[in-house]
Order: sequence, then C-alpha cells, then structure tokens
Amino acid sequence: MPNESELLKLLLPEFLINHFEILKFEEENNVLHLYFEEKNAVPKEFSSLVVQSKGFLPEITVDDFPLRGKSVKLHIKRRRWTDTKSGNIVQRDWNLIAKGTRMTQDFAEFLKKISRY
Repeated sequence: MPNESELLKLLLPEFLINHFEILKFEEENNVLHLYFEEKNAVPKEFSSLVVQSKGFLPEITVDDFPLRGKSVKLHIKRRRWTDTKSGNIVQRDWNLIAKGTRMTQDFAEFLKKISRY
C-alpha cells in the first residue's frame, strides 16, 4: 500500500515532498494555501563544509496546479545555512519558480503547452 508521501508526490512538486515539511494548510475563498518549511537536513552540496542552520529566508508564494477546482498557493520557507569556518551564509539554489513568473515551473510549462492550441 502506498504511503502518504507517495500520494503527495502525485499531487505536489516532488522536490517539496522530499526536502520540505508541510506545516499547515488552509482553504480560504476557494484558494488552497499550503505552507512548507525546508527540512533541517544539511544539503549534499554543502557536505564538504561545516554548516549550521541559521533561520529562514523570506517566505515566497507561488501558484501551482489547481486541485479539485481550487487555486493552489504554495508558501515556501527556505533555510539559510552558515559556514562555521568562514561565517558565509549559504543556501540551496532552488529553482522553484519559472523565470518571469510567480508559479512553479511545471505549472508554467503546462500553461505554455495549452496556450499553443
């Protein structure tokens, strides 16, 4: 039997399920708001550094595919990491948003395809 994570990967971008925790969800005026926070797990790209999680970047909000006739807004908080040796702030290079939009890349690509018909 599939677990909850596998089901969510069918409905939401897979990178969110793998690297973020769902904090809460709210439905307001036919809009579904999903709130995510990056997990406190040191990214692979920083494995050669000694880093500590030092809070979050400002939350971003992006549009995603509608679910059950409701608009979907993803509220995403990404972590900041501090390199303990240099004191530099580092962060993952998430490609969360399609360039020039406020929507997920998958959703933007879908809209491009249907607009060609």
